[in-house]
Amino acid sequence: MELQGVTALVSGAGGGLGAATARELAKAGAHVVVADLDAGTGGPVADEVGGTFVETDVTDAGSVERAVEVAAGVAGPLRVAVSCAGVAPAARTVGLDGRPHDLGTFERALAVNVVGTFNVMRLAAAAMAATEPLEDGERGVVVNTSSAAAEDGQAGQVAYAASKGAVAALTLPAARDLASIGVRVCALSPGLFDTSLFAAIPPEFRRPLVRQIVFPPRLGTPGEFARAVRAVCELGYLNAAVVRLDGGLRLPNT
Repeated sequence: MELQGVTALVSGAGGGLGAATARELAKAGAHVVVADLDAGTGGPVADEVGGTFVETDVTDAGSVERAVEVAAGVAGPLRVAVSCAGVAPAARTVGLDGRPHDLGTFERALAVNVVGTFNVMRLAAAAMAATEPLEDGERGVVVNTSSAAAEDGQAGQVAYAASKGAVAALTLPAARDLASIGVRVCALSPGLFDTSLFAAIPPEFRRPLVRQIVFPPRLGTPGEFARAVRAVCELGYLNAAVVRLDGGLRLPNT
């Protein structure tokens, strides 16, 4: 897919992986709609990349409908939807203090990471279906964000791993569903990346994790994630794939 002149909707683009993705897609010539809950961070990213900011709660149908409506009418055809909005709670099923995992925290992880991802995908794909197809019949591509934790989540990641596992699991059936309208679906599963989320982990826990990375022995950069998103968009034969982006990392038990 040629990104020059198309519109890309990126949720969670106010920072981290989402902001890097917005920059990379804009560099490739796309008009980026920055869909983020926080106008204080999302607005400046949109200004930086010459895009459009829409305050968006991915768990709310009406909110995402408005963002997709803007994306479908602001510039070129909406052909790309990337979901980077997410939360990463940390709690054990039964804590060391004997208390059970807070149910609201678990439900929030599913609401943002799974329902939010599906909400963006279903509405963006419906808008893509109304566009003119490219030469090979393609109308668009959806790139979702899973995680290495979907396959080898650590203790304390039960909510996060469950939600990211669901994102990985919906990739194939969604790709099959959307094939009839010429929309591809893939997911990226990042490992340890140099974002504010990882920086919030105490250093004594961060160092052992980094040692688990096979090669290169460092954190991934948001720019590398963004280039992977771009590659998925541009490689038209890449579909229904869940791609680990982790330097060979396999998360240990703790």
